[in-house]
Amino acid sequence: MATPTIDLPPDPPSNEPTDAPPSPAPQPAHNPHRLGMPFDRRLLLAAFTSFTVGTTLGYTTTARLAALRFRAENAHRLPVSNPGWYLYHKSKNYYKLQQGIPAGLRSGAYLAAWSGVFFVLEESLDVFRGTWRAGRTLAEMEGVDELDLRRVDRGVEGSRDFWSSAVAGMVTGGLWSVWSGFPMVTAARTIRLGLLAGLGYGVAQDGLVWVRGRMGGYGEGEESWVNKGARNRKNEESRMDAEE
Repeated sequence: MATPTIDLPPDPPSNEPTDAPPSPAPQPAHNPHRLGMPFDRRLLLAAFTSFTVGTTLGYTTTARLAALRFRAENAHRLPVSNPGWYLYHKSKNYYKLQQGIPAGLRSGAYLAAWSGVFFVLEESLDVFRGTWRAGRTLAEMEGVDELDLRRVDRGVEGSRDFWSSAVAGMVTGGLWSVWSGFPMVTAARTIRLGLLAGLGYGVAQDGLVWVRGRMGGYGEGEESWVNKGARNRKNEESRMDAEE
């Protein structure tokens, strides 16, 4: 005769402390990018802002000059009735739009292009200084693929300071002077102004990074586009070696 089995309830959880240490609280990740944004997003935001500001300033300036020109050209035939004044102001507004909109768009595109030049130079200097710190040498022509990517990340992150911004502003001022054909005195003044503007912008960025670090306001870091391709190629090579 089989003996009946009795299902016993599970043991209650023990209140005794375990040997496993408690899991640490998650810490906010440090964002290695300038202003907490990767380069492509920062460049897009700068281009959009520069285009908006340049378009607004170009339109307002050109429209004001166009209104004065229209008034001067029609000063000898001013209207003498209310319908005439209505048509006069209507024609003047059309003339302002005709002259101001194309000029504003040109100014916006011009300012966005030169702002892009500054940001590209700033990022290029950060990457160059970072890879140099990571061990890149011109003699051996080493690139990012031949270096330790963690060292490259640390080097680029440590190079994002006001020095790159100041040099980028100075070079942008020099390129602007060459493009505009300024004489030597005007070019020197423009380069000095670009240096001061880049230095001020870089110091402001460093101050913002310091304040956010003190307040713990860092978000999740994103992978830099500088070595993303090298990392992907390295992972692909490792996968192919493992398959072989």
